[in-house]
Amino acid sequence: MGIEAPPRRAALADALTQAGMLLAFAVQTGQAAVRVLLRRRLAWREVLEQAWFLAAVTTLPALLVTIPLGVVVALNVGSMAGQLGAEGYGGAVVAFVIVAQASPLICALMISGVGGSALCADLGARTIREEVDALEVMGIPAMERFVVPRVIAAVLVTTALACLVMAVGITASFAFQVIVLDDSPGSFLGTLTQFSRIEDFLIAEVKAAAFAVLAALVSCFKGLTAKGGPSGVGDAVNEAVVLSFILVFVANTVLTELYSVIVPARGAY
Repeated sequence: MGIEAPPRRAALADALTQAGMLLAFAVQTGQAAVRVLLRRRLAWREVLEQAWFLAAVTTLPALLVTIPLGVVVALNVGSMAGQLGAEGYGGAVVAFVIVAQASPLICALMISGVGGSALCADLGARTIREEVDALEVMGIPAMERFVVPRVIAAVLVTTALACLVMAVGITASFAFQVIVLDDSPGSFLGTLTQFSRIEDFLIAEVKAAAFAVLAALVSCFKGLTAKGGPSGVGDAVNEAVVLSFILVFVANTVLTELYSVIVPARGAY
């Protein structure tokens, strides 16, 4: 594989070293993905198994987070809109909060905290048992066998999960505003369709895919560089989750700012 765990140094030096190694790991993963796709030797069975596993462990937690979020958004929006005399604009706020921001972030947190930790633990256990080294000796690149299928599976699951989260979040918010707050369903749906655009859904999917790539790369990197026995695997999992969260929020800020520059808001013509 060509990447080993960095030696322990001072905090700043260690952070810079790990950042450089992670960047090199990402480049190697991209090269391996191109090779397996061009040579048609992608481990599709591994992709499907990892996708099924990630979907099984992330779908229910994501929905359990989305439903209360949709209710909270509806409750706060309804209360504030009532004070301002704009009860009919709940759908506009839902379009911005749930579609553009919350859905990709919820998926990112699930794929990083739930799915990513499992990926890191699995690869870390294989690493300390020297299974990865054994495959390398037999001429089976670990990048092509382990990393590329997991990155592809993470992207597939996260983008699909983002659609499900958007649907459930909008439905929960709509039901709460109509049934509990007694708002007009027509005004909610009218402002939702008026202020939401196809581009908003597309950027949500782009964000979800980017977050999935970051989380999968960090989890695989930490898992394949784990050392020190079971305790080392536990440390690698903790570091992978924290680092994934940091990168996800940085990427979310960058993509949100780029989107606002590339796609102007309605009325900004």
